[in-house]
Amino acid sequence: MTNPRVVLGVSGASGAALSLAVARKLSSLGVEVDLVVSPAANLTLAQECGADALEDLRDLVTRHHETTDVGASIASGSVPISGMIVAPCSMRTLAAISLGLDDNLLTRAASVQLKERRPLILLTREAPLTLAHLRNMTAATEMGAVIMPPVPAFYLKPLSLTEIIDQIAARAVDSLGAFEPIAARWQPPV
Repeated sequence: MTNPRVVLGVSGASGAALSLAVARKLSSLGVEVDLVVSPAANLTLAQECGADALEDLRDLVTRHHETTDVGASIASGSVPISGMIVAPCSMRTLAAISLGLDDNLLTRAASVQLKERRPLILLTREAPLTLAHLRNMTAATEMGAVIMPPVPAFYLKPLSLTEIIDQIAARAVDSLGAFEPIAARWQPPV
Protein backbone atom coordinates (compact mmCIF):
# COMPACT_ATOMS: atom_id res chain seq x y z
CA MET A 1 0.00 0.00 0.00
CA THR A 2 1.31 3.44 -0.92
CA ASN A 3 1.26 6.55 1.21
CA PRO A 4 -1.59 9.02 0.72
CA ARG A 5 -0.87 11.65 -1.93
CA VAL A 6 -1.89 15.33 -1.78
CA VAL A 7 -1.34 18.18 -4.22
CA LEU A 8 -0.08 21.45 -2.74
CA GLY A 9 -0.62 24.47 -4.96
CA VAL A 10 1.03 27.76 -4.11
CA SER A 11 -0.15 30.93 -5.84
CA GLY A 12 1.15 34.48 -5.57
CA ALA A 13 -1.01 35.86 -2.78
CA SER A 14 0.53 37.11 0.42
CA GLY A 15 0.81 34.40 3.05
CA ALA A 16 3.60 32.32 1.51
CA ALA A 17 4.53 30.96 4.94
CA LEU A 18 1.27 28.99 4.83
CA SER A 19 2.66 26.82 2.02
CA LEU A 20 5.70 25.88 4.07
CA ALA A 21 3.57 25.11 7.13
CA VAL A 22 1.15 22.93 5.12
CA ALA A 23 4.09 21.08 3.52
CA ARG A 24 5.61 20.44 6.96
CA LYS A 25 2.30 19.13 8.34
CA LEU A 26 1.75 16.80 5.37
CA SER A 27 5.35 15.59 5.48
CA SER A 28 5.07 14.81 9.20
CA LEU A 29 2.07 12.59 8.38
CA GLY A 30 4.06 10.62 5.79
CA VAL A 31 2.00 12.03 2.92
CA GLU A 32 3.41 12.16 -0.61
CA VAL A 33 3.14 15.77 -1.72
CA ASP A 34 3.04 17.00 -5.31
CA LEU A 35 3.98 20.68 -5.42
CA VAL A 36 2.96 23.26 -8.03
CA VAL A 37 4.20 26.83 -7.52
CA SER A 38 3.00 29.69 -9.71
CA PRO A 39 5.54 32.22 -11.06
CA ALA A 40 4.04 34.92 -8.83
CA ALA A 41 4.38 32.60 -5.82
CA ASN A 42 8.11 32.29 -6.51
CA LEU A 43 8.36 36.05 -5.95
CA THR A 44 6.15 36.06 -2.87
CA LEU A 45 8.02 33.16 -1.27
CA ALA A 46 11.32 35.03 -1.69
CA GLN A 47 9.91 38.36 -0.45
CA GLU A 48 8.03 36.99 2.56
CA CYS A 49 10.07 33.95 3.60
CA GLY A 50 13.58 34.54 2.26
CA ALA A 51 15.69 33.74 -0.77
CA ASP A 52 15.87 30.02 0.06
CA ALA A 53 12.13 29.55 0.69
CA LEU A 54 11.36 27.82 -2.62
CA GLU A 55 14.26 25.42 -2.10
CA ASP A 56 13.08 24.77 1.48
CA LEU A 57 9.58 24.08 0.18
CA ARG A 58 10.84 21.69 -2.48
CA ASP A 59 12.85 19.82 0.18
CA LEU A 60 9.61 19.11 2.07
CA VAL A 61 7.72 17.54 -0.84
CA THR A 62 7.89 14.34 -2.86
CA ARG A 63 7.57 15.84 -6.34
CA HIS A 64 7.72 19.30 -7.86
CA HIS A 65 5.90 20.12 -11.11
CA GLU A 66 6.28 23.21 -13.27
CA THR A 67 3.05 25.16 -13.82
CA THR A 68 3.53 24.75 -17.58
CA ASP A 69 3.59 20.93 -17.34
CA VAL A 70 -0.11 20.32 -18.02
CA GLY A 71 0.79 16.71 -18.92
CA ALA A 72 1.95 15.92 -15.36
CA SER A 73 0.30 13.01 -13.58
CA ILE A 74 -1.71 15.29 -11.29
CA ALA A 75 -3.51 16.70 -14.35
CA SER A 76 -5.36 13.38 -14.68
CA GLY A 77 -8.28 12.13 -12.63
CA SER A 78 -7.00 8.56 -12.99
CA VAL A 79 -4.15 9.27 -10.57
CA PRO A 80 -5.21 8.52 -6.97
CA ILE A 81 -4.97 11.74 -4.95
CA SER A 82 -6.45 12.36 -1.48
CA GLY A 83 -7.12 16.02 -2.29
CA MET A 84 -5.50 19.38 -2.87
CA ILE A 85 -4.70 22.45 -0.82
CA VAL A 86 -3.93 25.82 -2.42
CA ALA A 87 -2.02 27.81 0.19
CA PRO A 88 -2.19 30.70 -0.30
CA CYS A 89 -4.81 31.04 -3.01
CA SER A 90 -4.76 34.33 -4.91
CA MET A 91 -7.93 35.87 -6.26
CA ARG A 92 -6.59 35.23 -9.77
CA THR A 93 -6.23 31.51 -9.04
CA LEU A 94 -9.65 31.43 -7.37
CA ALA A 95 -11.20 33.08 -10.44
CA ALA A 96 -9.56 30.58 -12.80
CA ILE A 97 -10.74 27.64 -10.66
CA SER A 98 -14.28 29.01 -10.33
CA LEU A 99 -14.52 29.44 -14.11
CA GLY A 100 -12.90 26.11 -15.00
CA LEU A 101 -10.04 27.92 -16.71
CA ASP A 102 -7.43 25.17 -16.71
CA ASP A 103 -4.70 27.41 -18.11
CA ASN A 104 -1.81 25.95 -16.08
CA LEU A 105 -1.07 22.88 -13.98
CA LEU A 106 -2.12 24.50 -10.71
CA THR A 107 -5.62 25.35 -11.95
CA ARG A 108 -5.88 22.09 -13.92
CA ALA A 109 -5.01 20.01 -10.84
CA ALA A 110 -7.65 21.93 -8.87
CA SER A 111 -10.21 21.29 -11.60
CA VAL A 112 -9.39 17.58 -11.49
CA GLN A 113 -10.13 17.51 -7.75
CA LEU A 114 -13.53 19.08 -8.38
CA LYS A 115 -14.48 16.79 -11.26
CA GLU A 116 -13.41 13.71 -9.29
CA ARG A 117 -15.30 14.97 -6.19
CA ARG A 118 -12.14 15.08 -4.13
CA PRO A 119 -11.40 17.69 -1.45
CA LEU A 120 -10.11 21.04 -2.70
CA ILE A 121 -9.16 23.47 0.08
CA LEU A 122 -8.52 27.08 -0.97
CA LEU A 123 -6.78 29.36 1.55
CA THR A 124 -7.98 32.51 -0.15
CA ARG A 125 -6.07 35.72 0.58
CA GLU A 126 -7.43 39.18 -0.06
CA ALA A 127 -9.09 41.93 1.93
CA PRO A 128 -11.40 43.62 1.48
CA LEU A 129 -13.32 41.43 -0.94
CA THR A 130 -15.00 42.67 -4.10
CA LEU A 131 -18.27 41.30 -5.42
CA ALA A 132 -16.26 39.42 -8.07
CA HIS A 133 -14.23 37.70 -5.32
CA LEU A 134 -17.39 36.74 -3.43
CA ARG A 135 -19.06 35.40 -6.58
CA ASN A 136 -15.99 33.36 -7.43
CA MET A 137 -15.96 31.96 -3.88
CA THR A 138 -19.62 31.04 -4.23
CA ALA A 139 -19.05 29.37 -7.60
CA ALA A 140 -16.07 27.36 -6.30
CA THR A 141 -18.06 26.33 -3.21
CA GLU A 142 -21.01 25.23 -5.34
CA MET A 143 -18.61 22.99 -7.28
CA GLY A 144 -17.32 21.41 -4.06
CA ALA A 145 -14.32 23.47 -3.00
CA VAL A 146 -13.83 24.56 0.59
CA ILE A 147 -13.07 28.27 0.91
CA MET A 148 -10.85 28.67 3.96
CA PRO A 149 -9.48 32.18 4.44
CA PRO A 150 -6.47 31.99 6.77
CA VAL A 151 -8.20 33.53 9.77
CA PRO A 152 -6.53 33.05 13.16
CA ALA A 153 -8.24 30.99 15.85
CA PHE A 154 -8.06 33.76 18.44
CA TYR A 155 -9.81 31.56 21.04
CA LEU A 156 -6.62 29.46 21.21
CA LYS A 157 -4.76 32.59 22.39
CA PRO A 158 -1.76 32.19 20.06
CA LEU A 159 1.46 33.74 21.32
CA SER A 160 3.20 34.11 17.97
CA LEU A 161 2.67 34.40 14.24
CA THR A 162 4.20 30.93 13.87
CA GLU A 163 1.49 29.47 16.13
CA ILE A 164 -1.19 31.15 14.02
CA ILE A 165 0.31 29.89 10.75
CA ASP A 166 0.74 26.34 12.10
CA GLN A 167 -2.87 26.23 13.34
CA ILE A 168 -4.22 27.42 9.98
CA ALA A 169 -2.08 24.85 8.16
CA ALA A 170 -3.29 22.09 10.48
CA ARG A 171 -6.92 23.10 9.90
CA ALA A 172 -6.34 22.98 6.13
CA VAL A 173 -4.88 19.47 6.39
CA ASP A 174 -7.77 18.42 8.65
CA SER A 175 -10.23 19.75 6.06
CA LEU A 176 -9.03 17.12 3.60
CA GLY A 177 -10.78 14.58 5.85
CA ALA A 178 -8.15 11.95 5.03
CA PHE A 179 -6.20 11.86 8.28
CA GLU A 180 -6.68 11.94 12.03
CA PRO A 181 -7.23 15.57 13.09
CA ILE A 182 -4.03 17.42 13.99
CA ALA A 183 -5.26 20.97 14.67
CA ALA A 184 -5.72 22.26 18.20
CA ARG A 185 -9.38 22.28 19.17
CA TRP A 186 -11.44 24.76 21.13
CA GLN A 187 -12.07 23.63 24.69
CA PRO A 188 -15.00 25.11 26.61
CA PRO A 189 -14.10 26.74 29.91
CA VAL A 190 -14.46 24.46 32.89
